[in-house]
Amino acid sequence: MLTEKQLNNYADVLIWGLKTARTQKFKKNDVVLVRYNLPALRLAEIMQERLLIWGMQPVTRLLATATMERTFFKMANDKQLVFEAPGERELYANLNGSIFLYAPESLTHLQDIDSARIAKTMIARKPLKDIMFKREEDGKLGWTLCTLPTQQVAKHAGMSLRQYTDQVVKACYLNAKNPVGAWEEIFKNAQGIKKWLNSLKIKAYRVESKTIDLTIAHGERRRWIGISGHNIPSFELFISPDWRGTEGVYYANQPSYRSGNLVKGVRLEFKKGSAVTIDARMNPDFVKKQLAMDKGACRVGEFSLTDTRFSKIDRFMADTLYDENYGGAYGNCHIAVGSSYSDTYAGNPAELTAEKKTALGFNDSALHWDLVNTEDKLVTALLANGKKTVIYEKGKFKA
Repeated sequence: MLTEKQLNNYADVLIWGLKTARTQKFKKNDVVLVRYNLPALRLAEIMQERLLIWGMQPVTRLLATATMERTFFKMANDKQLVFEAPGERELYANLNGSIFLYAPESLTHLQDIDSARIAKTMIARKPLKDIMFKREEDGKLGWTLCTLPTQQVAKHAGMSLRQYTDQVVKACYLNAKNPVGAWEEIFKNAQGIKKWLNSLKIKAYRVESKTIDLTIAHGERRRWIGISGHNIPSFELFISPDWRGTEGVYYANQPSYRSGNLVKGVRLEFKKGSAVTIDARMNPDFVKKQLAMDKGACRVGEFSLTDTRFSKIDRFMADTLYDENYGGAYGNCHIAVGSSYSDTYAGNPAELTAEKKTALGFNDSALHWDLVNTEDKLVTALLANGKKTVIYEKGKFKA
């Protein structure tokens, strides 16, 4: 488990992340939601104190336990699956900040629940996510999240709790003399790479590895973003491409847990922007159901690269937050099937209407599932002038 000092350092880093993630400055009496799982109680207590001292209005919310979540999806009728509590929209419409303290008691408690039931609830709750996305686009909301080590997640990652905790401490710089200063240095270094990427007139990307041969369209008015305070830790730089220009084969060699299901070896073949062939070495039927959740679930909403010089994560963590930021020998790339991020728009996201997002090829879905590949790979940018330039090789950006 994390020590009291490490938990306080975590709180410092999360406050830094929250402030960095929001484009407008926080004001006194802004409303900040703190959602947490039961094992994260002590960090939630520290966060509440920090927010009160800062002058915010903290709203704390303990999430359902694993038993409660399983009971809900097993027993809820159709109306209960889509029920929205009174006041929920009012809360989301007035949020200025959101912090999620993820500390899973179980990763597999939903493995025998029909994924269509879970998808129905996700779709019903999408309007709440849309409210938050819109407030973020308007600069009125900042959000961040983190993971706390638990016995169950350590077990599924093949580690002891101590080993898992050490990975979290290392990845988040919680033992650094100045943890916030360490993150500010990473933030500064990433700024230079993003500036270089965004100076290139890119039409598309070619991603090649032992198992991948994929072309991704950059899209009009796009920009690379990332390492922005939203996730702790976060070392990825990414764009939300024009989904319509995705062609070829993508393979996720890293496992992932989703809705209680362990998935391995996801292989997707794209034509005209949609995954037309979907397979997996483990749980292929589950993968197919996820990508059939709604119209946009089989399309690409994100393309990401992590530089191994930034990330100290070198083991599978059974947690997407860490696994999508894997460093190791060759960094990683991942695509997310499902929803796009409008803050990758190279303009004011507040001006994006639903119609404009559609016209620009931003994908919309209740799903957002990161599928990670850690192989040695070459990423080549196809430029508007017809030339090509390598932007990523051997796990590092070429900037």
